[in-house]
Parts: sequence; C-alpha cells; structure tokens
Amino acid sequence: MCIRDSLHPLDVDGAHGQASSYLFAPGTSPFPPSASKPPLMLHPTPSRWLVPVDGSFDLARATTKPPQPQDEDTLEDRLDDLQKEIGDLQRLLYADDRFALLLVFQAMDAAGKDGTIRRVLAGMNPAGVSVHSFKKPSSEEVAHDFLWRTARRLPRRGQVGVFNRSHYEEILVVRVHPEYLEAQDIPDAHAEDPEFWEGRMASIRDHEAHLARNGTVIRKFFLHVSKEEQRQRFLDRLNEPDKNWKFSPADVKERGYWEAYQEAYAEALKHTSRPWAPWYAIPADDKDFMRVAVAEVIRATLSSLPLRWPPVAEENRTHFGEMREQLMAEASVADDSPG
Repeated sequence: MCIRDSLHPLDVDGAHGQASSYLFAPGTSPFPPSASKPPLMLHPTPSRWLVPVDGSFDLARATTKPPQPQDEDTLEDRLDDLQKEIGDLQRLLYADDRFALLLVFQAMDAAGKDGTIRRVLAGMNPAGVSVHSFKKPSSEEVAHDFLWRTARRLPRRGQVGVFNRSHYEEILVVRVHPEYLEAQDIPDAHAEDPEFWEGRMASIRDHEAHLARNGTVIRKFFLHVSKEEQRQRFLDRLNEPDKNWKFSPADVKERGYWEAYQEAYAEALKHTSRPWAPWYAIPADDKDFMRVAVAEVIRATLSSLPLRWPPVAEENRTHFGEMREQLMAEASVADDSPG
C-alpha cells in the first residue's frame, strides 16, 4: 500500500475510527431539531484518525505507530506536496474572508507539536497565520474564566489560528494537578468532584459550537506518543548537545504522572470530539508519518469549504480594458526611450 492510500482522508475504518454514516450522534447537535442542514464547518473531516463523535472513543486502543512501515523519502515528498496545496488554499481562505480556521494541538511532552506546526504550515503566508502557545497562566488570566485567555487569541475570518496547547490544559494538567485548581479561587470548585470536570467539558463544547456557528472551522489534533518513544526522545535531548536546550528536569517529573495524563486525555477526547470540533488522535511515534497525517486532515478540511475568489465589482471591471491599455503603453514608451 502506498503512503497516500494509507493516509487517505476518506479512510475511516482504522483501529479506532468509525464509518461516518451519521453527522450528529443523538443529543450532540448544536442546532435545534428544526435545522434541516447544518453549515459545512460542522461536518468533521473524515479520516482514519478521527476520534468518534459519539463518545465511544477508547484511548487505550489507539495506536501510537503508523499502520505499516513507511518510506521516509516518500513521506517527505508527500509533505512537500501538501505544504503547497495547503498554502494555496490558505490564500483562498484569506481572499474569501468568510471562514476562520482554528487548529488546536495537544500532546504529551516531546510528541512533536512545535515541529509539526512548523513543517505542516511551512507553505502558508505568515501574514495570515497566528500561533499562540499557552503555558502557565498569568495572574490576570487566572482572575478570569478559564476560556478567557484563549478566546482573546481566536483567529478572525480569513485567518488561520494555531493553539500550541490550549483551553484543554484546564481539563488536562489542572485535572492531574488539583493544586492548580485551588489557586484559581473558583467558588465551590472541587477537583475530586466528577461533575466539576463534566461542567468544564460542557463549557468547552458550548464554546466551540458557538464558534462553529459563527464561521470558525475547528480541527483538534492529539499527537499520540508512546511512553517508550518519549523516553527515547528525552534521552536524545540529554545526549545531543544541540538538543540540550529543549530539556527540563520538570519533563521527567511530569512523566511520573503518565497514567493520570492518559486518563485525563481519554476523558477529554471522548467528551469533546464533536462534529463541529472533532479531535484526531494521530500516531506520533514516527514524526514524518505524523506530520503527513496532520497535513492530510488540514488540506481536506480547507478543500471541503466553499471558498471562492471575491467577485469584482462591475464598475471596476468596466475599466479593466482601459487600464490594461494604459499599462501596456507604458511598456512601449520604456522600450522606445534612448538606452
């Protein structure tokens, strides 16, 4: 099987994918029952790596490895092609100016978020892309609701926004480290109460549905790396001088919470993958494969939108011939001028 076949966006029968015979599972649509056809941005892009939108996802069964061995050169060539396609589609997105694209990346440490963002989006015009990393919140951010700091960084229409970590940190790292929740001083917030986390996930679903209804296309990527592969990458950071700067002792400390993080991710993906904001659990043990898989979803998403070049006002078009002749005449004068 060639790499393009193994990554085809319509291949939805993978180890943890599902046939997309439905759009909305019962009770998951952000539209009233009278809505006959939801907007296009509410259709999840089909993919082998799509996290089911009906709450049936089982992270323990999700693979961290490609479905079969991959040729590195073939993957590089495919990524080059996808970069160009994505870049062309981004220019059309910008000109069309009706949709925004929000790309969310979450992962365990050393899964490859930074490199994936850099490589996959290399063909885009930087003027139309904003990348935001969300680490430890500031005192001002903690003083607001947990969605405030990311809502301020959302892309406007025509733009691509990238969240390197995101509002999901509030149901991941904060869930693993309850002391962070205590510091937020939220009335009646108890980390040991499952209903508190269910409430946060409901807030995220509502927030993302609101964005989708208003023209923001949301695609979320969980770069799924194995514990052993993370160990190897940490060792690389320690053993290779040009990677030393990437290493922090805190990385190994957080590794001690691996199982707690897996449980938090399992809950987050299961309860917040919806047609209007789907998750994709991308195998991340092979970085080249991971980047191509992410790029395939982004390209397919942009291709699915009814993007169009803005129409030219007829009053402007009537002057095209005159302006063309004027510009051509300037060339003729330049040619006749003494050298």
